Amino acid sequence: MWDPDAYLGYLDLRSRPFFDLVSRIDERSPRRVVDLGCGPGNLTLTLSRRWPSAALEAMDSSEEMVNAARSRGIEARLGDVNEWSPRPDTDVVVCNAVLHWVPEHAEVLRRWVRELSAGAWIAVQLPRNFSEPSHELLRELAAEPKWQRALGTAVQLDGSEVLDALHYAELFAAEGCQVDAWETTYVQRLTGKDPVLDWISGTALRPIKDALEPELWDRFRAQLAPRLRKAYPPRSDGTTWFPFRRVFATARVR
Repeated sequence: MWDPDAYLGYLDLRSRPFFDLVSRIDERSPRRVVDLGCGPGNLTLTLSRRWPSAALEAMDSSEEMVNAARSRGIEARLGDVNEWSPRPDTDVVVCNAVLHWVPEHAEVLRRWVRELSAGAWIAVQLPRNFSEPSHELLRELAAEPKWQRALGTAVQLDGSEVLDALHYAELFAAEGCQVDAWETTYVQRLTGKDPVLDWISGTALRPIKDALEPELWDRFRAQLAPRLRKAYPPRSDGTTWFPFRRVFATARVR
C-alpha cells in the first residue's frame, strides 16, 4: 500500500526535482502530455497548467495514489509503465522518480523512443543515492535473520539498475535522440526527531511496510531510527542535512 500522505511529506523538497526536469522540455503546444507514475497528482496538475490545451494522461501502479489523483480532478488510471505504450498524438512523456523500481527500465526507454513520433519528448528522473547510509542501513537491518524471514523478497531495491547521466545520454543518443542528461545532489535541510526515517518512509520503506503487520512495521522503524540518527546527526539548531543524488535525462525523438 502506497501512502499519499507520507509521500507528500517534505512536499517542496520532493517537488523540486520534478520542476528541474520539466523545465528542460522545450515544447510549447503538445497534443498529449503523459505523466507516468503520477502519484497523488499534485505535480500532474502543474503539467495541465503549463500546457492547458493538451490532453492529459496520468497513470500510476498504486490504487491509493490513483484515487488521490482522482480526488484532485485528474482522470488517472491504474497501470504499469512496463506495459504502457504511447498513443499516436503523444508529444511529452514525463516519468519522475519511477523507473528505479523497474529493473529493465533501459529497455523500456528504448521501446518508448521507438514507439513515439518524431519531435516527441521523454523526460525522466531517478534517485541515485542507493549507496548512501539511508539505504545501506535499511538493507543491513532487513538482512538480519529475524527480519529476512518476515520480509522475504520485499527488499530488492539496491539501485544497481540506475545508470549515471553519461549512460542515459548514450542510451538515448544511440536511438537517434537529441539528449540532455545531468546529475544533481540536493543537500536537503530536514527537521524533526527522525527526519531521514520520515523521508524514506514515503519512498524506500514502502515495500517493507506492505510486507509487515503493523506491530512488526513499528518495530522495524524503531530499530532503524537510531541507526539513521547516528548516520545523520542533527545540528544544534535542529537541522539535519540529507544529501540526495538524482539523475535526469530529457530526450527528443528524431
